Amino acid sequence: MSFSGVENRLAVMGLQLPDAPRPVGNYRAAVISNELLFISGQLPMSGGELKYRGRVGVELTEAAGGEAAQLAALNVLAQIKAALGGFDRLVSLVRVEGFVSSAPGWTNQPRVLDHASNLFAAVLGERGVHARSAIGTSQLPLNAAVELVVTAAVAAPPAKEQ
Repeated sequence: MSFSGVENRLAVMGLQLPDAPRPVGNYRAAVISNELLFISGQLPMSGGELKYRGRVGVELTEAAGGEAAQLAALNVLAQIKAALGGFDRLVSLVRVEGFVSSAPGWTNQPRVLDHASNLFAAVLGERGVHARSAIGTSQLPLNAAVELVVTAAVAAPPAKEQ
């Protein structure tokens, strides 16, 4: 699926692919090893600012948590584009680890993370279907509401002509 296909599907949904956020520490946003792409934790950032702070079930509603998960998923897509130069080499998402900053006793993390999973499936089709963990935690970096860590399968780059 080409970048334009992903971009068009996002536009139909009223969404736009953002620029890939810069890491907030001393690490790489994405690393390719063999035929796997490892994407570092993506937060609900937009325009260089964290848009959703706090714990779902306390400072944020479940709906706001879902919006945070969708925004983090958009940033995952932006990192894929940045790492691969588009989406043509993306074979599939393999695993999504979703962390939701949660109130004590609040257990609807899977419903929040469905917003990210639904976005991946909607714009990537079968390539966006993945295995997933939904993990509740008391706090995330920068007081983010959601963090997504993604592993994807990628095709080898085309051989260069001699």
